[in-house]
Amino acid sequence: MADSNMDSHLKLHIHTHDPDMKFDPPKRVADVAHVQSFTQYEKMYEQSIKEPEIFWGEIAEQFFWASQPTGAFMSYNFDVKKGPISIKWMEGAKTNICYNVLDRNVEKGLGDKIAFFWEGNYPGDDKKITYKELLDAVCKFSNVLKELGVKKGDRVAMYMPMVVELVVAMLACARIGAVHSIVFAGFSAESLRDRILDADCSAIITADGVWRGPKLLNLKAIVDKALDLCAEKSKALTNCVVLQHLTSMDGASNSEEKGKRPCKSLQITMKDGRDRWWHELMLTASSHNDPEWVDAEDPLFMLYTSGSTGKPKGVLHTVGGYMLYAATTSKYTFDLHADDVYWCTADIGWITGHTYVCYGPLANGVTSVIFEGTPMFPDAGRLWDVVDKYKVTKFYTAPTAIRSLMKFGDRFVTKYDRSSLKILGTVGEPINPEAWHWYHSVVGNSNCAVVDTFWQTETGGHVITPLPGATRTKAGSATFPFFGIVPAILTEEGVEVNGPGQGYLVFKQAWPGMMRTVYRDHERFETTYFKKFAGYYCTGDGGKRDEEGYIWITGRIDDLVNVSGHLLSTAEVESALIEHDSVAEAASVSHPHSIKGECIYCFVTLNEGEIFTEELRKELTQVVREKIGAFAQPDFIQNAPALPKTRSGKIMRRILRKIAVNDRDVGDTSTLADESVIDVLFGLRCPNA
Repeated sequence: MADSNMDSHLKLHIHTHDPDMKFDPPKRVADVAHVQSFTQYEKMYEQSIKEPEIFWGEIAEQFFWASQPTGAFMSYNFDVKKGPISIKWMEGAKTNICYNVLDRNVEKGLGDKIAFFWEGNYPGDDKKITYKELLDAVCKFSNVLKELGVKKGDRVAMYMPMVVELVVAMLACARIGAVHSIVFAGFSAESLRDRILDADCSAIITADGVWRGPKLLNLKAIVDKALDLCAEKSKALTNCVVLQHLTSMDGASNSEEKGKRPCKSLQITMKDGRDRWWHELMLTASSHNDPEWVDAEDPLFMLYTSGSTGKPKGVLHTVGGYMLYAATTSKYTFDLHADDVYWCTADIGWITGHTYVCYGPLANGVTSVIFEGTPMFPDAGRLWDVVDKYKVTKFYTAPTAIRSLMKFGDRFVTKYDRSSLKILGTVGEPINPEAWHWYHSVVGNSNCAVVDTFWQTETGGHVITPLPGATRTKAGSATFPFFGIVPAILTEEGVEVNGPGQGYLVFKQAWPGMMRTVYRDHERFETTYFKKFAGYYCTGDGGKRDEEGYIWITGRIDDLVNVSGHLLSTAEVESALIEHDSVAEAASVSHPHSIKGECIYCFVTLNEGEIFTEELRKELTQVVREKIGAFAQPDFIQNAPALPKTRSGKIMRRILRKIAVNDRDVGDTSTLADESVIDVLFGLRCPNA
C-alpha cells in the first residue's frame, strides 16, 4: 500500500519527457541559416571527412595567408604503433591570426562596427569598442610587449578579469608571435606559480583586482605571491604589467559600494623595476604595428587543464588549424550573421572563452558581449537583463548556470524581453533533459534552437553538436558530429560498437583545431589520448549512440561507477534525480561498498522553499529505480544547499568524493567560488556513510 501511495505521489512531482521526442529547427532560424537542412549537412559532412583538403581548403581561402603550405595540406598519425603521434595542417603556410580577425575585418569596412559590448560586474558599468579601436589598442600593446623584450615564441602569462584588455593582450601576443598562457583569475598563487614555471613565461599581465558579484579579489596580491614563489625556484620575472581596473575611475564618486567600481579599500603594491602600469605604457606606444607572419603550425597558445596525476598539463594549440576551426564552428554552430549580437558567458580563462569569446566571433566579424559579472548578482535575473539590454540573438552558457537559475523559478526570466534570442547554446558538461526543456521553453519561449555542444580544451572547438537550422534535436543529446569529426564508440576491449550501444567515445580522424601536444611532454600527450586505443583519439568521455544515430555524452569515464558488475554513469543518476520537481541540481559520486564494491552517493540541491525530508529521500531513491533500474538506486542521498563549484560553474567532484567518505583532506580549494560550502556539506553527511 505504501508503494502504491508513493507511486501516485511521484506522478505529481516528476516531469516525464519522451527521450526520443525531436524538436524541429524553428522556421525563423532555418530560413536564413548557413545550413538549412539535414540533407545539406550530410552532404557537407561527407565531403569534410572524405575530402578534408578540399573542404578545409575552401574555408582557408576566406583568410589571408602570406604564403601557401610547403608540403601536404594535412597529415596525421593516431597510431603509436606506427610512430610518434603527429598532427599537422597547412604546415609551411604563413599567416597571422590577429591580422585575420582584426585588420582583415577593418579592411572589409567593419572598422566602425562594435566588436564588443563590455558589461561590468555592477549594472550600469559598461562600455563598447569598435573593430578599429580594438585594432589600435592591440597594435599599441604589441609595441609595449616588444619594448619589454617579448619576442616571437616567448610565453606570456595572463591573470586577468573579464575585461576588453584581456582580449587586447592575447591578440597582441598573437600579433608578434608570442604564446599566451592565460590562467583563470581565481587560481591560487601556488597554481599560478606552477603554470608560470612550466611554461617558462617571460612576462605576466594582470590587473589590480576584480569584483565577482559582491566578492572582492585582489589579483595583484595573488600575482605578487606567485612571483615570489617563482623567485624561490630561481625564476625571477622582470616584467609585470598591471591594469588599473578597480582602483581608479575618472569622475567616480568617493563612496564605495560592494561589487561596484572604484574600490577605495583595495591596496596595491608596485615593485620598482618589475611592475608597470598598463595605462602608462600605452600612453606613449604607437598604434602602428606590422604583424609577424608565423607558420600555421607555430604555437598560438597553451592552456593548462587538470591532469589525473595532479600535475596540470599545458594543452598546446597552433595558429592555422585553430583559426580555421574556431571560425568555422562559430559560424555554423551559432549560425552567425552580420547583424547578430552574440554572447558567450564563459570566462576567457577557460577554452570556451578563448574560442567562443575571442577568436571565433572576431573571425566572423560579429558583435559580442563580454560579461564581467555573475549570473546571481545583483539577483537571479542578471543574465536576462543583459540579453534584454543588448538585444542578444545568440546565447551560450553552461548547464550548471541553467540549473542554478531554474531553482529561482521563471519570474526572473520572464520579467525581461528575450524576443531577440534565436539560438541558445550549452557548454561544459552534458545537460540533463529537465534543464534542457526549461532552457528551451522558458528562456527561449519555445521559439529558439538549442545547441547542446560537446567538446574539450583539447579539441579546440565543437566536435559533437546540432546545427541550429538543420538538426532535429533531442533534449540532452549532443546529436551528430561537426564537420571533419569521425566519432566511434568502443568497448573496453577496443572493439567498435556498430549501431546502438554505449562505451568509450573516440575519434578516428584528425581535425584542424585539435591540440598538437602537451607542452614539453609529448609522451604524456601520447599516453593520455592515444595509447589506450591505438589509432584513435580517446576523449576520456563515455558515449551512447541510440537507434537513430544520435550521440549522447554519458560523462567522464572516471565518473562511471561499477555497482555489482553494472557499469553506471553518474550523469544518468543525476539526470533522473533532477526530474523530480523538488530538485534543482544533483551530483553523484562513487562510494566504497563492502558487498557491491562501489555504490552511489548523491548530493541534491533543492528548489527554493523545498525541505529535505526522509520522505523526499525515499521518493528520490524511487525515481532512480524507475528511471534506470533497481541496481542503480543510490545508497546515500545527502541534502546539499549548495555544491562546491569553481568560479566558472563546474562542480568539483573531487571534493564531493572526499566528503562522501568523510576525508577532510580535500586538497587545493583556491578555485572554489565559495569555500564555506565544504564545511556545510561535511556537516550534512549521511550518518551511516
